[in-house]
Amino acid sequence: MSTYLVALVGSLLVLAGIVELLRRRQLGEKYAVLWLVVGVFLLVFTAIPGLAIWLARALGVAVPTNLLFFVGILFLVGVVLHLSWEVSRLENETRKLAEDQAILRLEVERMREEREQS
Repeated sequence: MSTYLVALVGSLLVLAGIVELLRRRQLGEKYAVLWLVVGVFLLVFTAIPGLAIWLARALGVAVPTNLLFFVGILFLVGVVLHLSWEVSRLENETRKLAEDQAILRLEVERMREEREQS
């Protein structure tokens, strides 16, 4: 029973941490729903321990923890894939901004030279 209470308190703390990050605007709105869903699922699976067992049996998985690890790994792969996509997009945007800034700098230099010559 004490393990159950520790897990339940841990789940509540994770959910409270997510809500606090949202409240302080340290977690972007883009990811808010995703992390709230994760926190709620964590709380539900902790509050109803038999749910994981029932779900594992329904899906034909022998050990419920294997199902939870599999779902967790799939989730993490999805997060990593999404973040890799975001990084690639931001790298392209940064490169484009650097190129635009270099062009603007060159134009300003030319305008200064023209002004000094006249």
